[in-house]
Amino acid sequence: MRACPVVGSGAAEALERVLAYIDDRLAEDLSPGAIAAAHHISVRHLHALFRASGATVGDHVRRRRLERIRRDLLDPALKHLPAYVLASRTGLGEASHFSRVFRAEFGLSPRAVREQARGGA
Repeated sequence: MRACPVVGSGAAEALERVLAYIDDRLAEDLSPGAIAAAHHISVRHLHALFRASGATVGDHVRRRRLERIRRDLLDPALKHLPAYVLASRTGLGEASHFSRVFRAEFGLSPRAVREQARGGA
């Protein structure tokens, strides 16, 4: 099978549009099929765009969701919301899975991140 032709600044612009789309819709279905359909490209082409950037679609979506949750955990205006609620708002609804991938990404539990933000540790 041949790879999708991804060349020039058109690919960079397409990737930027896809990245913005992902950031704007973290709580929605961000499967490769859904993202590709929203941009009128094939899933294969979508994967080729990400391959050229050195990441995978799934890894990027997961990382952006975790970064958003971390930002929300540090936000004093959201301190009344449990971490699992913040996670569910970005599509990471299962508490044990969320906690495991959060710790793997940041080296701390969601609770520890929040405690550090409050000045405890």
